[in-house]
This record gives sequence, structure tokens and C-alpha cells, in this order.
Amino acid sequence: MAEPSRALPPRNLSVMEVIDITPHLRRIRFCGEDLHDFPEDQESSYVKLLLEHQGELVRRPYTVRKFDFINKILDIDFVLHGDAGPASAWAAAAKVGDCIPVGGPGSRKLVDFSADWFLLAGDMTALPAISVNLEKLPPEARGYAAIEVVDAADVQPLSCPAGVEVHWVINPEPRADHFPLLNKVREFELLPGRPFMWVAGEFHTSREIRRYLKFERQVSKQDLYASSYWHIGLSEDRHKQVKAEDVDL
Repeated sequence: MAEPSRALPPRNLSVMEVIDITPHLRRIRFCGEDLHDFPEDQESSYVKLLLEHQGELVRRPYTVRKFDFINKILDIDFVLHGDAGPASAWAAAAKVGDCIPVGGPGSRKLVDFSADWFLLAGDMTALPAISVNLEKLPPEARGYAAIEVVDAADVQPLSCPAGVEVHWVINPEPRADHFPLLNKVREFELLPGRPFMWVAGEFHTSREIRRYLKFERQVSKQDLYASSYWHIGLSEDRHKQVKAEDVDL
């Protein structure tokens, strides 16, 4: 099977460690000589895993959770869905020594650190990027983080400024018509000053939160980032198409 042309060739990486952070979140630590030119300070950017799936080569984007520039070690966190999705299935079966081509990195999606206060919201697919943003906030930062997880056992300690409240929302069965994460965001009181709000995760939930912030809270476009990482009931390719056609994401 011929590899599609790319501006830069993918890096061939190998699994050096598999770490189960929580029951549904697995960190895979990669190493390899091809990381010699991986750029520094790329946490929250994305890479694309190249995977064989049903006789085809597919690419799946994942957030860079951490990159050790000195030792050339790349950490990526995977949500274990228990489904047959190519990336989730690969991560569930991954073992030390496994090799995989990885493209990127792509662009970073960070908050505007010059804002007066912050709101971050997302599910477990957005947790790596949320974690990076929280770690990079200035020490005096204030605000909220709302994170939806499948089970109470998936709640984990996060590093963030003392002025940022972290709220966990337990939702074992995400649905396209049920928005507990939105309900949590609605509880937050807007703080004085200019905010920056960062939202990502499942398509329907991310869209509803963005609509709430934009229309009910009158958050300006430049103070809001919203995106979807997956769509209930749709493949990644179909999700990308629906996302591109939707005016609210």
C-alpha cells in the first residue's frame, strides 16, 4: 500500500513505557532516533499517528502531553474507549517495543495568558490539552476548569494555580442530547476583567457550550476558543466533515 505524499516524512517511534494513569486514560511514552529534531516546547500541539485499519492507512491526531527535549521522550495520553477505533484499539494493546509512524507536530492551542481570568472545559479527550494549559497559567491566575470523565476513578490531581477551581463531572454514558458539562459551566460566576475561554471535546457538548458562552454570556470571538475532538456515533473522517460544515465550531 503506497504512502500518501506529505510535506515532511513521519517519524518512526517506539513504545518505551505504558502507564495507566486512570482506568480510562493511558499514557504511552515514545522514544526513537527520529525525535532528534522534534522541536522544543510543543506541549498542547498535536501529532498524527499513522495506523493500519481495515486495510487502509489512517491518521489520528493526538495532543502532545509532554516532550522531554533533553532525553527525546514524547508522552501522549490515550482515552481507552473500549471500542474498535483504530487509535484506541492500538493504545489498548500497546506494549514496550511496538513501533508506529508519527507525523507532526502541528499547531498549538493555548489560552491567551494575558487574560484577566480563565475558563477551560472539556472531556477526557481534551484533558491532556487542558492539563498543559493549567500548568502554563501564571501563578496569579484565577478561573475555572470543568472536566468530564467516565468514572469517578478517572479523577486525578492536576497542577494549576491556587486561584483556579477544578471541577469534575462524572458522565458514564455521553449522549448527543445530554450536557452535564454545560450544566457545570453554567454554574460558574463570571469574574471581573477580560476572560479567555477554552472549550474542546465531544462535538455536541462543545457546540452547546460555545453557544452558551457566545450568546448568553456575550463572550467575544477573540476571547473564546472552541473545538470538537470527536463526535458520538461518527468515524473520525465523518466527524471532520461535519465539523467543517458546522458554523458553531
